[in-house]
Amino acid sequence: MKYVNANNILPATLITEIQKYVQGETIYIPKPVTAYRKWGTCSGGRKLIDKRNSAIKSAFISGCSIQQLAEEYFLSIETIKKIVYSNK
Repeated sequence: MKYVNANNILPATLITEIQKYVQGETIYIPKPVTAYRKWGTCSGGRKLIDKRNSAIKSAFISGCSIQQLAEEYFLSIETIKKIVYSNK
């Protein structure tokens, strides 16, 4: 998060209104809820994990043990269990 001087981006009337509540402090103005994105949607990380999880489920259904999958994918047994027993 970078610091931006309000004088450079906000109209003077709005700055005057904000100064009624806070002066000389740093404030955080969050994004609107509609602008939030889920983790990994921009970088493609979410797709990679979903693809990996699908492969783990398929291997489990085909007969691979949870222990084998944990070793192959370098994940804990508990994480593998969460993946194979989830309803996604």
